Amino acid sequence: MPAAPAEYRDPVPKPKNTFSSWRRHLGQRAVHAAWAWAQRTGSVSAEHPGRFRFGALGEATRLAFPLGTVFGEPWIHLGSYCIVAEQVTLTAGLMPDLDLGPDPILRIGDGVVLGRGSHVIADTTVTIGSDCYFGPYVYVTSTNHSYDDPHEPIGKQWPRMEPVEIGPGCWIGTGAVILPGARIGRNVVVAAGAVVRGTVPDHAVVAGAPARVVRRWTPETGWQPPLRTPAPVPIPEGMTPEQLRALAELDDEDVARLAELETEG
Repeated sequence: MPAAPAEYRDPVPKPKNTFSSWRRHLGQRAVHAAWAWAQRTGSVSAEHPGRFRFGALGEATRLAFPLGTVFGEPWIHLGSYCIVAEQVTLTAGLMPDLDLGPDPILRIGDGVVLGRGSHVIADTTVTIGSDCYFGPYVYVTSTNHSYDDPHEPIGKQWPRMEPVEIGPGCWIGTGAVILPGARIGRNVVVAAGAVVRGTVPDHAVVAGAPARVVRRWTPETGWQPPLRTPAPVPIPEGMTPEQLRALAELDDEDVARLAELETEG
């Protein structure tokens, strides 16, 4: 492509508007600071519940701002040390302002992490055991639409409800769906995008739609099929942050030299 004629070229570059750039930078900092303040102030905890009156809200549990849809909170019990990320929906009952009786409908144990954008819909009993970790956008529901009447719109037909139970210590991957009636055992891995229904045994890995067991541990046989990677080595007790930082700075030669010294010792 030929260059533009000299008479059309701008021989002097336009100076930057430093005042405008500085003002934009200042505006960005103000917006970020305001948003950080809103996140701190808008989060929900036992000390600062805001308008919410949960049936139970444990010590050090926090619901991040902005919240998703939350209603029926008198029938929602959250344990201690839970992290509920942004835009997580927690509901008990089909709609707000219902009297659901004396017992909790949604029970969440201690140390549970619910990833951003997840939904837990408890129209009947949903129980999540302690130390469960959910990735983003997990959907758990105790209700499903029915379509028995072919002449009535599906949305107008009375839904089916079945309790859901997720055992302690589970990892639920991104985008997984837990359907009504699911009974998930202890220390189960649900793969990303899996659709779980029915019963899942303890110490299993499930994947697919509908989900099926692809790996399981038993005391007699261990993991079957066998794991393809070695188990991670836990950090030794008593290791200080300074020692961890020093280890992170070691190169391959340093690591090999340390391994030789350990072998000789």
